[in-house]
Amino acid sequence: MTTTRRLVLAGGFSAALGLTAGRDLLSGVAEAAGDLAAHVLGPPVADRPIERISPHVFLIRAPDGFPTRENQGMMSNITFVVGDSGVVVVDSGASLQIARMAVGRLKDMTAKPVVGIVNTHYHGDHWLGNHGFVEAWGEDLPRWSHRDTRIAIEGETGSFWRDSMVKWTSGATMGTRIVAPNHDVGHGFEISLGDVTLRLHHYGRAHTPCDLCVEVVEDGVTCVGDVLMDHRIANLDDGSYKGTFDTLDHLQAATKTTVWLPAHGAPGAAVLAWQRDLFEGIWESCVRAVERGVPLDGALAFALKDPRVASQAATTAGWDRNIGKYVSIAYLEAEQAQF
Repeated sequence: MTTTRRLVLAGGFSAALGLTAGRDLLSGVAEAAGDLAAHVLGPPVADRPIERISPHVFLIRAPDGFPTRENQGMMSNITFVVGDSGVVVVDSGASLQIARMAVGRLKDMTAKPVVGIVNTHYHGDHWLGNHGFVEAWGEDLPRWSHRDTRIAIEGETGSFWRDSMVKWTSGATMGTRIVAPNHDVGHGFEISLGDVTLRLHHYGRAHTPCDLCVEVVEDGVTCVGDVLMDHRIANLDDGSYKGTFDTLDHLQAATKTTVWLPAHGAPGAAVLAWQRDLFEGIWESCVRAVERGVPLDGALAFALKDPRVASQAATTAGWDRNIGKYVSIAYLEAEQAQF
């Protein structure tokens, strides 16, 4: 029975039975709204190529940018680690539609099943695609994350990201439901795919308080989520400069990484050095600003005098909309560090 016909019949029966129309009408409208939400989907996402990064690591690289109607929220890389016993997905994308595209591309490449997902943190472009992978491989598909990532996704943060992605993309991600991680894991946890091992790293607050970095041990590749980005700056509201430096120090000491694979931008050997240089320019400028009594509203101009900062303006995505916030976060953190 169609929604329209159901509403018409509901009104007709109420009148015939002499019942109060208001309650029945509200009930019918609520039922129709539920049906609509369950069946309205944003448009499919066009196929994107899969790149081979190393013997076991494959990447669907997102075009750089922020979620819009045009890119349908496709802004975060999706990584596949393919081993003898199956595939692990590192960050699943920003919507059901994106994940369906990724599932199709993966099935074109291999008959091996997805045996799990790692969600590196709670920003929605990294986990909203969980819906598409459980649609393909079942609700019990293991989804690993830090405990605090799971809690955030199950709470208001998850709803915020789902609803915001719909708004930012003008409805392109409609139909995506929240599928939270279902296994809490932490530093040192390992996933074996037979011929390749994934080792998880967590060293405290960096991009968020609960980032997981995924080392693909045999390949010398580390998937860093948003702890590192390639010529891009974005949301650091929940992060820490000092914590990021500490995480990078630990990753360099604990892994034999030759390729740093960020969730935004291209993987490569130089990704860590690029971001560290920029972050150190911002951080050290703000420390000096605090020490010299430069007020917060003067910190941006002070930081832009550092050539490590100024030289990146023309080639870094998100610069104009985020550099002021990045400097403010560094300034406030440097100010707190004095006490």
